[in-house]
Amino acid sequence: MRLKKRALAATFALVLSLAGCSIPSKGPAPVTPQPSSAQQPSPSVPVAPRTSSAGSAESVAGTVVRFTAGKESVDVTIDQDSPATGDFLAMLPLTLTMKEFNGREKIADLPRELNYEGSPGSDPENGDLIYYTPWHNLGFYYNAAGIGYSDQTIHLGRYDATVQELARFEGQKTTVEIAAGP
Repeated sequence: MRLKKRALAATFALVLSLAGCSIPSKGPAPVTPQPSSAQQPSPSVPVAPRTSSAGSAESVAGTVVRFTAGKESVDVTIDQDSPATGDFLAMLPLTLTMKEFNGREKIADLPRELNYEGSPGSDPENGDLIYYTPWHNLGFYYNAAGIGYSDQTIHLGRYDATVQELARFEGQKTTVEIAAGP
């Protein structure tokens, strides 16, 4: 019986020592070298949000995202930094299909839910690109009259297009990519 207890104690001590080997150190995070200005990608190359060595996302406000279907395009300027805007940019490029919704917006389903935890809700206005959390889709608001603040409506950016210009995207395969970085 004593032999079993000693064997069990030795096994337990070994497991604890091995488990300790996999715990990361508390030292500084490794620094990923950033390209010099001469090595910056051209504006037509998608640029994912960068992360600093401290692990916090750098600003993505000012990034221009282009939605293109055939010869038509609409640019959206990301105008705030949030988990949702960073995750949206990180998923680009992608292809979506837009459709009309309720005489208020053109919507498109994303391939997956955005990480929006910590992103503020909004009171949408005409010209807003939003992310609607329950349906995991994007919305180009063109008639936001009577729509109030909602924690489920996450503001991503602003666009400048008429309802007629947006209608040209309905049912079309639409490429979404970063056109210019901040």
